[in-house]
Amino acid sequence: MSTSQLLDELKTLTQAHIKYAENLLKETDEKLNSRISDGSWSVLECLEHLNRYGDFYIPEITQRISSSKTSPANAFKPGLLGNYFAKSMLPKDKLNKMKTLKSMDPINSQLDKSVVEKFIRQQSQFLDLLEKAVSVDLNTIKTSVSISKLIKIKLGDTFRFVIYHNDRHILQAERVFEYSLIGEIVAKRDQ
Repeated sequence: MSTSQLLDELKTLTQAHIKYAENLLKETDEKLNSRISDGSWSVLECLEHLNRYGDFYIPEITQRISSSKTSPANAFKPGLLGNYFAKSMLPKDKLNKMKTLKSMDPINSQLDKSVVEKFIRQQSQFLDLLEKAVSVDLNTIKTSVSISKLIKIKLGDTFRFVIYHNDRHILQAERVFEYSLIGEIVAKRDQ
């Protein structure tokens, strides 16, 4: 695929994630902390999970881009491992559950809308990084991954993985939020 096509697709997804999060700022902390079940995540826990990944990937990508001496390539060819990671994050009709690292699991955290504000800031940073990525080679720059600094994947795959992962959990947050709205309607009806 062309590099510009990939970066444009990822920018569009990131902009949609920002817009979604900005709308969440209008909601109460109580609504954003409600869950479908005890073991599920709330909307804020979904975003906190993504913030924790952003805490790793933003500095990692920033450092790799700023120290790069590469010239941009016209096309991006996914790597074997990076493509696997990225595709595993793509949302499906029925989301397959995945285990998360303990350090990335926000369940039962005390959260408020500052999580949403941080998510918006991080997504803006990703947009800036996607802009900077136009001037480097997404094929030759490699970044570490959060599960092990020893594993490295192409920068293009790292962007795909992170942004598809964001998309996956935004969809999860949307489902949780819809469920809480249905719960409110039922509770009002039963009063």
